[in-house]
Order: sequence, then structure tokens, then C-alpha cells
Amino acid sequence: MNGPYLLLPLIALLPLAGFLVNGVIGGRLPKALVTFVGLVTPLASFCIVLRDAILVWSGSLALPAAEHSAPVWLSVGTVHVSFGAVFDQLSMVMLLIVTGVGFLIHVYSVGYMHDDPSYARYFSYLNLFLFFMTTLVLAGNVLVMFVGWEGVGLASYLLIGFWFAKDSASNAGKKAFVVNRIGDFGFLIGIFLLLGNFGTLNFSEIGARLAAAPAWQGGALDAIAICLLFGAAGKSAQLPLYIWLPDAMEGPTPVSALIHAATMVTAGVYMICRTHVLFNHAPIALSTVAVVGAATALFAATMGMVQNDIKRVLAYSTISQLGYMFLGCGVAAYSAAIFHLMTHAFFKALLFLAAGSVIHALGGEQDMRKMGGLWKKMPVTFATMTAAVMAICGIPPFAGFFSKDAILYAAYLHGPGGKVLWAVGAFTALLTALYMFRLWYMTFFGSPRGEHGHHHATPVSMLVPMVILGILSLCGGWIGIEHFSGFLGPVLGPMPTTGGSARLEWTLTGIAVLLAIEGWLIIDKYYRRKPERPAQLARVFPTGYRVLFNKYYVDEIYGAVIVKPIFVLSRYFLDVVVDKGILGGAVWFVAGTATMSGAILQRWQSGNIRSYAAWLAAAAAAVLLYVVIGWSSAFAGLGLHIRMVGH
Repeated sequence: MNGPYLLLPLIALLPLAGFLVNGVIGGRLPKALVTFVGLVTPLASFCIVLRDAILVWSGSLALPAAEHSAPVWLSVGTVHVSFGAVFDQLSMVMLLIVTGVGFLIHVYSVGYMHDDPSYARYFSYLNLFLFFMTTLVLAGNVLVMFVGWEGVGLASYLLIGFWFAKDSASNAGKKAFVVNRIGDFGFLIGIFLLLGNFGTLNFSEIGARLAAAPAWQGGALDAIAICLLFGAAGKSAQLPLYIWLPDAMEGPTPVSALIHAATMVTAGVYMICRTHVLFNHAPIALSTVAVVGAATALFAATMGMVQNDIKRVLAYSTISQLGYMFLGCGVAAYSAAIFHLMTHAFFKALLFLAAGSVIHALGGEQDMRKMGGLWKKMPVTFATMTAAVMAICGIPPFAGFFSKDAILYAAYLHGPGGKVLWAVGAFTALLTALYMFRLWYMTFFGSPRGEHGHHHATPVSMLVPMVILGILSLCGGWIGIEHFSGFLGPVLGPMPTTGGSARLEWTLTGIAVLLAIEGWLIIDKYYRRKPERPAQLARVFPTGYRVLFNKYYVDEIYGAVIVKPIFVLSRYFLDVVVDKGILGGAVWFVAGTATMSGAILQRWQSGNIRSYAAWLAAAAAAVLLYVVIGWSSAFAGLGLHIRMVGH
């Protein structure tokens, strides 16, 4: 790589350097120096991406660019895998989101984690996470992407279980790691199938092969795409592998913002968009993506309506919004999916950071039933969270309105089943307004509840990132889907608009906005004007409320159907077959042989001189007999040889 792209590898390597410094010697460095190292490395990465983006937008730099001279990593037969990086419109947008929002979360963490004794370890993990995520985005082939993919999973395990002394945190980290490994198994199978069918893992070569064979549809391509979808479902918390994400709230709140907003959970969406040429040739897999996305969006939204932990509400909100992104991918509106990924990064990161500000102020309290009346005491937090709530609910002119509307419009135009997908997405928009405005009212309005009060002022290092994200949550979507899809068009193709019209688009937009406003009015009625009614509704519909509150008992079902049988089988197999059967039998055999041999040899060591003399005589007789027999055989052979020669 040369010219303007010479600094491109540093986007990933700089956070790696920060991880090494703070991870190895951070415990012996002053806190100010740890902070400097932890912040300057992601900032430098963001500046490099921003510099190249400015050059692209000014016309001084052409896209795409690939690192053709990258060192070869693996070379087996005709398969060559290099560390090549690809910088195109898609990776540029993703890198701006990852490094930009990631840097703001790093800044926020300075105030939030200031008093934590493992301050240096925390920043080393954040930098490691950013290194793997940027590696994933820059990867020019599937195998290097998988390295970043697995690395993000490792870093998320470390961050979710950061407070590992708490059983809940360590268990949540293990749960996230195991569930992601299940999805990653599908991803690996997809990689093997790609290699077997294409003979290469480079994105550009796979795209060229498919472009040269437009009639190649379904079959093996559907199998490959479904395997990749399974991996994406694990990383992006889609049905049925979403169960790790709500428990990931056990990590520090900035970690929740980092994992659930701009980085890890969006990796699956990015992977599908990066391999969209393959999915376009796999109609069954593409339809599955749409169905999984719509079902996940609706399913998670229903659970978010009854949660009382402020971070868990946002966790289910994340799952639901990721469902919207998958829905966009499934109807081939890839640009709309990335558009929503971008706006979601703004408002969801802000929602978590604002929630962290509230939790910090209340001394660690996360139960919304013990909050209330905070809007006067925390005006900046209230204003920024209000912008984020409006954005996620799709209220114009906030950012989420533009991206969610683009996905719903594309879904409506997607063939006969598109109207059903649109209906599910529109109803989910109503539920989104219900649970988000519920969170808003319970947190900031009414009289103060609980015994916590207002303990800590929010430091400037936490407020500044919130204000920046608040501005982006307001105007981050003003670019419009037309310009956004036009920019991403060379990579992702045009937006599907067949059968659409301006009138239809405005009609669908109006319905979505009215549904969001209706949700707001319902919550306003029951949580501001009649605050006693929510408890009454729980008593009127006890079964439904209990099912939603217990998350449809999915964890319990998985535990009974999958986890416990595996434990029982493993325990039986390991205990009975392996431990007692194989290992125990081997030990018994060796020990028995040694005991028997010892008993025999023990008879030789009787201490009786006559016995020793008898054994010596017997041995001498045996040796003499052996020698005599040997000589007899030798003489007999010699006589035979003489007779044969004489004959």
C-alpha cells in the first residue's frame, strides 16, 4: 500500500499499541499517563480515518483501495491468504463510526471509571477491543475478518466480566463467550464451504466469480449464506442466539455502550453487507435474514416493555434495533441497514452513556422504580437522553426517523411478503415508543422514589461525549437515505425502489410517525397522568406480564432442553466412561501388573542363602542348556552344509 493509504494499517495497530502499554506496564504508570495512552491511540486512529474521508469527499482520493502488497499469511496449494486491507465506502463509514463513537466512549470512561482500582486494565481492554474491531472492518478476506471476529468475542468476554469478583459478571462473560462460539461454529463451516466452492477467501475474488456467473443461484450458495447468517446471529444477538446480550449488562456501563452501539453487535450486520453479493445469489438465505430480523425486532421489543433495570431495557432495545438492520439486509436494502447502523450508534451509545450518568449520580442504582424526578437535578443528562429517546422512536427530525423509515419503506416494496414484514416493523415501532418513553418517564419525571437521592455530580469528561452524541442523534440522519445510498452504491448497490412512489413513501412514513406518537401518548397517560395504572395493568394481566417479565422463559427452556442434558451426558461420559472406565481401568491394570510382578519378584528376595544358591544354580543350568542347544544346532547345520557340498 502506498501514497495516501500508507497510514491505513495504523488504524488497527495504534489501539494495539495502547493495549500493550497499559496492559503490560499500566499498573506502574501514573493514572494521567494511563489516561493519555488510553485516549490518544483511538483518537489517532479516528484522525487517520477522518483525514482519508475528507480526501475522499473532496475528490482527492479515489475508492476503493486494497493493500495488494500485503504480506502472505497462509499459502496452501493454490490458496493464498494475505493480511490485505480494503478501504472502500463501506469500510470508511464503519471505521468512522467505530473509531469516532469508540473514542467518545473512551473519554466518557475517564470519569466513570476514575476510582476503579483496575483503571489501567480497563483501558487496555478497551484498546484491545478497538484493535480487533478495526481489524474486522479492514479485512480484505474472510479469514482475516474471522480473526477480528474472534478477537472481538475475546475482548467482549474480558470487558463483560471485568468485575470478575462478582459471580453475575463472570457468569455473564462466560455466557457471552459460549453463545458466540456457537454462532462462530456456523461461520467456520461457511468459511470452509466458501473455500471449497470458490477456491479463495478474498472478497473481491468471490464477488468477481459471482458477477461472472449471474445464473449461479441457490444450492451451495444458500448453504454458505445460511452458515454465515448463523455466525451473524450470534454476534448480533438475533434469534435464537440473542440470550447473551441482556446479561452483558453486568459489565461497566461504558462497555455496554461500546458493545451495544457501534462495535461488536453490528459486526454481523457489517459481515452480511460485506458479503451481500453472495446473499443476493442466495434467495432462501436472504429471505431468512428478513424473517429473522423482523421476528427478533418484535420479540425483543415485547420483553423490553416490562423490564425495570434501566440497562436491561436498553439491552432489549439493542436486540430489537439490530432486528431492524437485519430486516433491511433481508430485503436487499443494505444501504438502509448501514444507515440505521450509523444512527443507532449515535442514539444507542448516548442512551447507555446517559443511563450511566444516572447510575453514577444515584450511587449505582439501576432500578427505574427507585428513580424519578431527576430532570431538574440532571438537566444535561435529561436533554441528551431526550434527544436519544426521540431518535430511537423515529420522531422527526431526529436521526432514527430517517433510517428506520428507509428500512420500513424498502420492506413494504419487497414482494408479496413485504407488507407483512412492514406490518411487523411498524408494530415494533409502536412498542419501541412504549418502552422507551416508559423509561424516560420513570427515570426523569414524577416524584423521587427510593432512598438514594442525588449523590454524585456528573463530571465534564462524561457530559461532553453525551452532548456530542446528542447533537448527532438530532442531525445524524439529515444526510438522507438518497445521498447515503448514493455514496455506498458502488459497494452495496442501489436501494430497491421497484413499485414505489413518493406518495406511498410519505403515507408509510406518516403511519410510522403516528404509531410512535400514539405510543408516547399512551405512556404519558399511564405514567404521568395516572401513575397508579401500570401496577393495575400488571394485576389485570398477570400471566402475560409474568411471561414477558421472565423473558418467555427462554433461558429456562434452553437450560432444561440443552444445558442440563449436556451436563448430565458429559458428567456420565466423563465420570463413568472416561474416568472410571478408561483412566480407572488403565490405572488398575498398571497397578495390578506392578503388584503381581512385585509379588513374584518378592519371592526371590527371601533372605535365605540356600534359596539364593538354588536360584543361582538353576540360572547357571539354564544358561548351560541354552549354550549346549546352540552348539548342537550349529554342528548340525555344519554337517548338513558339508553333505550338500560333497553331493
